[in-house]
Amino acid sequence: MADWTIAGLAREGGVGVETIRYYQRRGLIDTPARPEGPGSGGRIRRYGEADVRRLRFIRSAQNAGFTLEQIGELLALDATDDRARARSLAQDRIAALDARIAELQAARDALQTLARECGSGSAGPCPILMSFDR
Repeated sequence: MADWTIAGLAREGGVGVETIRYYQRRGLIDTPARPEGPGSGGRIRRYGEADVRRLRFIRSAQNAGFTLEQIGELLALDATDDRARARSLAQDRIAALDARIAELQAARDALQTLARECGSGSAGPCPILMSFDR
């Protein structure tokens, strides 16, 4: 079983050490106890494979757009096997993504129209610049 310092865990998860500490303060990652007794490796905390998996889960869930609060709930649900609630959280996230995609598509369409009008060769101020000036 591999074990890492906090710096090694951060490196394995592709984040900074302060991110690990922040996740610990939020209760998303456990803070291991410092080893006791002689030969305890300078009392440096060690993290294992489970911590790396949890960190990667957090990062993947963030990339899917879940908030840290929702991620905490998903992690708690993992222990209870409450699939209905996990599915509900995912469906809520999908609805939010669909709404954001619609907003982005509308913005793209509007900008595309402005770009077309700006390139039409007509005289006067550029429609793009005028629309942002409002």
